[in-house]
Amino acid sequence: MPTSSYRGRLIGTGVAALAAGALAWTAVAGSGSAPAQDAAANRASGAVTAVADEAPGYAVETFDYPNADKILAEQNIVLKRGDGHITLADCASGTGLLEVWAREKADRICFKVVGNSGWLTLEIPSVYAVKGNDYATEVDMTVGAEEKSFDVEKNTWTAVGESADEQGREHMLVEIRSSK
Repeated sequence: MPTSSYRGRLIGTGVAALAAGALAWTAVAGSGSAPAQDAAANRASGAVTAVADEAPGYAVETFDYPNADKILAEQNIVLKRGDGHITLADCASGTGLLEVWAREKADRICFKVVGNSGWLTLEIPSVYAVKGNDYATEVDMTVGAEEKSFDVEKNTWTAVGESADEQGREHMLVEIRSSK
């Protein structure tokens, strides 16, 4: 019998040690913050935690032209996308602007260029001339399914579109690219 009594005490001591270890683990794990406890409980239960609850989301730049719908409604100019370095401007706002002449417009359309380079996609039909500024500028135009590019001379008028076309066809301005 002394052997079984010894065995019983040994088992009892082992159970007590396991219980003490579990209690210690619970105390250490329970000392964390409430969000950590919630996250641990969610992982243990298999619950899903929304990413937005843990960190702010990401901003994604689409390069869409701001207020394009309003500009279309008020000025009948389609501005699509750009990097923000070429923007529609009031022609009376100063010098150094790119100026676009289109047959369907009563007045010129002006663009301000800032930074080292810029691009803007747009749609202006019947463009026949562009006045450059201090930037090296290239305009892309379409006529039917055909695409054409024109280099715009700095600080002077450049014939583009129908005025540079042997057949005098109407061209639509679809992109402006400028660089210093």
